[in-house]
Amino acid sequence: MSQLPCLLSADPTAPFPPPDTALASPNGLLAIGGDLSVPRLLNAYRHGVFPWYSAGQPLLWWSPDPRTVFRIDREGVHLPSRFRRRLRRSAWTLRADHAFEAVIRRCAGIRRDGQRGTWITDAMIRAYLDLHRAGHAHSIEVVDDDGSGGGRLVGGLYGVAVGRMFFGESMFSAESGGSKVALAGLARRLHEWGWPLLDAQVENAHLLSLGAVAMPRAEFLGAVARQVALPSPPGDWRERFGTMAAMELAEGRPAAPPAG
Repeated sequence: MSQLPCLLSADPTAPFPPPDTALASPNGLLAIGGDLSVPRLLNAYRHGVFPWYSAGQPLLWWSPDPRTVFRIDREGVHLPSRFRRRLRRSAWTLRADHAFEAVIRRCAGIRRDGQRGTWITDAMIRAYLDLHRAGHAHSIEVVDDDGSGGGRLVGGLYGVAVGRMFFGESMFSAESGGSKVALAGLARRLHEWGWPLLDAQVENAHLLSLGAVAMPRAEFLGAVARQVALPSPPGDWRERFGTMAAMELAEGRPAAPPAG
């Protein structure tokens, strides 16, 4: 096990170091440096690596062991029964990619316990906007339909899709439960499409309460390699995701056949 993370080359398509060379403490720190260009980010995600650093730090790349995931092919996202009862009366609606920049900026503005500032820096926002324009970064938005046709953003998440694998990055709630609905709605669609995993990166109590599980890194990377090699389904995410009433999530997910 190396004692220092690898310094990346200037070539954004150069291979990342082997994941088993990542540090055990801090867990998963694999490499340092490079850039946040679209080719570099896609190279990273295809190999189960993601950037995570704070303002004032160098650019850091991670591949933790184990990896925190939602098993869409099994239990998926679990919503507490009390919360599902509340959804039966909800006027919220879910959609995708109508307000990507608003979602990532709201995620950047969230103040989290134990953190000073945010890891979603201005450079990260610019990079993921580029990735969104390239068709790989997506937002799931939860809006409160006020009858005006626009709706007020009450929660959301964003992440990266490569092939048939989704890598979650961050989520936010402007009203209680907004992020849970975004996550459960995304999981519902991924289940319908036959995508088996939703990457949640690093464990925390909130994710575990929603059904996230730990997956050994080697198993996770094997699954990622299979999923990113599959062709991305046709159509943009606005059309493919469509709209979903939050009340649809009140009864749990249906046993729909994979749509491919």
